[in-house]
Amino acid sequence: MKLNRRSTIKHMLTGAAVLSANNLLASPLAQTDSNTPYLPLKGNINHSVCRWCYKELELDVLCAEGKKIGLKGIDLVGPADWPTLKKHGLHSSMCNGAEINLVDGFNDKKFHGELIKRYSDMIPLVANAGYTNLICFSGNRRGKTDEEGWQNCVEGLKQLLPLAEKHKVVLVMELLNSRVDHKDYQCDKTAWGIELCNRLGSENFKLLYDIYHMQIDEGDVIATIKKYNKYFAHYHTGGVPGRHEIDETQELYYPAIMKAIVETGYKGFVAQEFIPKEKGQVATLTKCVQLCDV
Repeated sequence: MKLNRRSTIKHMLTGAAVLSANNLLASPLAQTDSNTPYLPLKGNINHSVCRWCYKELELDVLCAEGKKIGLKGIDLVGPADWPTLKKHGLHSSMCNGAEINLVDGFNDKKFHGELIKRYSDMIPLVANAGYTNLICFSGNRRGKTDEEGWQNCVEGLKQLLPLAEKHKVVLVMELLNSRVDHKDYQCDKTAWGIELCNRLGSENFKLLYDIYHMQIDEGDVIATIKKYNKYFAHYHTGGVPGRHEIDETQELYYPAIMKAIVETGYKGFVAQEFIPKEKGQVATLTKCVQLCDV
């Protein structure tokens, strides 16, 4: 399956609606599975979901259904959608809207001017809205060595860190696999991201450890979480292979992974980022959240 996050994320930045709320409220796509009870969650994990995985649903509908499940946040929404989240009492657990895209990032100096302007404008907005995490990306290698990528990222990000520190906003670079979904992406290994964290030396720059992506590119998920958790500000899920529901059809056992995360003392969010096999259907989201609720 060809994933469409790259094109979808641009659409989400504008807060554009995809279908009318009235039609969706009457549609089975907006309904959870009545056979799956809404069990009380344990409270050890703050559960979230990535907006782009449910782009067929009006955000109001996704928020309403998410609240029933026990979600506390929605990932990857920008300022245009924050009022909707606030209306439903949900947190913007990973803000976006400052990035250019997933491939043109801080590892290339020719994008620094635009990125610094975008992030300088967005960081105060994130803080003023009461949020903390703002996503960023390394960008694609395009022939650059690891050293060139690190140096360029440091040069660009260091211009933003004083502002991020002032506003208590954390710039969070996502680890993405370069084998299947994001060919040529540079921050495709935990070690690469950690080296960048160490060079920047700021608590306001951390990594988004995407379990799906890192299982594909390096594996050893639980050991990595236990050893390097201080570098991780956020987690994403996803079934491997195929990026569908995190159930018995895939190779990872998420309860054990979630237990490892909890044992590190992590207090942030874990966001479901699987693509439902039935588009727009949130029924299995309930089951996946409960699976991760350890």
